[in-house]
Amino acid sequence: MAISEISFTLFLVISLLSSETCNAKDRHNVHNTSALGVYSVNPLREDNHKCASSSCGNIHNISYPFRLNSSPKRCGHCSFTLFCENNVTVLHISYGKYLVQSINYRNKTIRVVDPGLHKNNCSSIPRYPLSESNFRYSDSPYFSSSTLVMFFKCTNPVNSSLYVPTAPCINTSGGYAMVGNTTAADLEDGCGIIWMTMMSTLFNYENYANISYQYIHNALVYGFELQYTLSPVIYVNCGRDQWSAVGVIKCYPHSFPGFFRLLLELIQDYVLRPLYRFDFGWLLEVFIVIPFMVRFIFGAPFVIALLIYKWRRRHLSMYSTIEEFLQSEKNFMPIRYSYSDVKKMTSKFTEKLGEGGYGSVFKGKLHSGRFVAIKILGNKSKANGQDFISEVATIGRIHHVNVVQLVGYCVEGSKHGLVYDFMHNGSLDKYIYSKDGSVPLSCEKMYEIALGVARGIEYLHQGCDMQILHFDIKPHNILLDENFVPKVSDFGLAKLYPTDNSIVTLTAARGTMGYIAPELFYKNIGGVSYKADVYSFGMLLMEMASKRKNLNAFAEHSSQIYFPTWVYDQYSDGKELEMGDVAEGEKKIIKKMVITALWCIQMKPSDRPSMKKVIEMLEGDAESQQMPPKPLLFPQQEMHAGTIQDNDQNQACSNRELTMTLSARS
Repeated sequence: MAISEISFTLFLVISLLSSETCNAKDRHNVHNTSALGVYSVNPLREDNHKCASSSCGNIHNISYPFRLNSSPKRCGHCSFTLFCENNVTVLHISYGKYLVQSINYRNKTIRVVDPGLHKNNCSSIPRYPLSESNFRYSDSPYFSSSTLVMFFKCTNPVNSSLYVPTAPCINTSGGYAMVGNTTAADLEDGCGIIWMTMMSTLFNYENYANISYQYIHNALVYGFELQYTLSPVIYVNCGRDQWSAVGVIKCYPHSFPGFFRLLLELIQDYVLRPLYRFDFGWLLEVFIVIPFMVRFIFGAPFVIALLIYKWRRRHLSMYSTIEEFLQSEKNFMPIRYSYSDVKKMTSKFTEKLGEGGYGSVFKGKLHSGRFVAIKILGNKSKANGQDFISEVATIGRIHHVNVVQLVGYCVEGSKHGLVYDFMHNGSLDKYIYSKDGSVPLSCEKMYEIALGVARGIEYLHQGCDMQILHFDIKPHNILLDENFVPKVSDFGLAKLYPTDNSIVTLTAARGTMGYIAPELFYKNIGGVSYKADVYSFGMLLMEMASKRKNLNAFAEHSSQIYFPTWVYDQYSDGKELEMGDVAEGEKKIIKKMVITALWCIQMKPSDRPSMKKVIEMLEGDAESQQMPPKPLLFPQQEMHAGTIQDNDQNQACSNRELTMTLSARS
């Protein structure tokens, strides 16, 4: 009991010693009161009664707790400092200066008005925005019960008695004012709040319907009342890493022991101390407080441990749920993962799926159990970050059944990674060319894959708000899921262009030799457009139909067999291709694929069909298709030196810039 009484006595001593004496030069320093940061108002302070009252302009008898900034430091209270500016009494509120109209010491109110308002000018408006929220801070000695006034700007005329037109006082189209608190339901469509202020409750109506703006303006010019309090207030300005509470004059460490110490002080201040005044403290302490504290001290760690355990389980479950939700929806951008997340997904990169000049691909698994393929970009790919930026910028906005989905990405310093859906059947190249252990695909399945790839490319060209040129269509970049549904992948060389863009400047042709469209480095056969992807698809389609590689279309020795030219001659002479044991129906499918491919690989871009037309050709009848002109190995004109950037070989011929024109879609 003695310890509690001593603590209470110390508390009172500290409170009295820390009372403010207005050492601050202005209102911005009112919190620098003592080492303990205590803020209190003592109405019984004797020194204040010895201070003479002061005046400024029309405001006379300014006395405790108010003071002028020119008054002696011992007079009044810093939190109630008024300023005399040009013989006008001014009160500072929330960085605004308000003109004092009167002070009522009996009702403890002060009436102020915004300096932007003028009595004989109804077009005048408040200079400072103000609402009740400006007086809700624990260190504010004022609080307001005045009426709120809101100004609106509406795009359409409003037919509501709550909205008072500000015209003709304020010549602003769509200007309205509303008096009183409002709800979201009162907000009309097309109206937005542009200003808030307050007016006196003396002008209150039972309802504010059918009042004029002139009435509102007169009320604003009169001003509004603020009430002030002289009751003791304790305020401690603690840091973010500390515990504090109203009525407690100390800051405790932001830890469990610090929290317990704060709790004990609150119990002592608000429970024990009042009871000791009536000599019931020892009874409460023996039978209630001590058993409670014992159970709390020993039981709290177990309860906290249980809560942490449940929180962690729910947290992991929440992550899994959010992840599954984001990945099931088709309108969300990719998720950004940390590098530590990527390491966990891949079990520290244990299972490598492949490796190339771009970096390495590893198999991973998300929290939800979904398998992913994670591409960690190598140093070559990260030279300027363009491959990474291109891939995230393009594929991040695409959601199509025939385009691989970018689940997420990772950027931490020099570590760049891309997280894709895992494709169980790998890339298309191992099914086109004869390889040991590979399972051959039927002609019908190869046709379905070709049609899916065409639809994916057509979506890139016409399905988005920007046309996306892939520039690297080849078998290795066509991935197959568990149902052999094809997915166009690897957008490291892709470019986004506005649909109305006509001029494109490239410093290097891009793609893989054997699939690069000739206009990328033959300057005089046509401009670069989405037809470059059509050419690459044609070379891919030819390989899918024949299940063999095309030789380099720009080989140095013309004696080498160029398969597209040979197959063209075969069909032109009415011969069938030697494809082994192939059924009659499969021959028609192969012929349809070959003729479509021959149209796609025409030398001039203008002679090639669009991907939309390619899909129609693949879905149509092979017998109704016309043979295109014979594909040329070289253009008739001499080749102009340009810059060739091979995705596989990375060979540069020169540094001349190629200016290329996007042709209109056909």
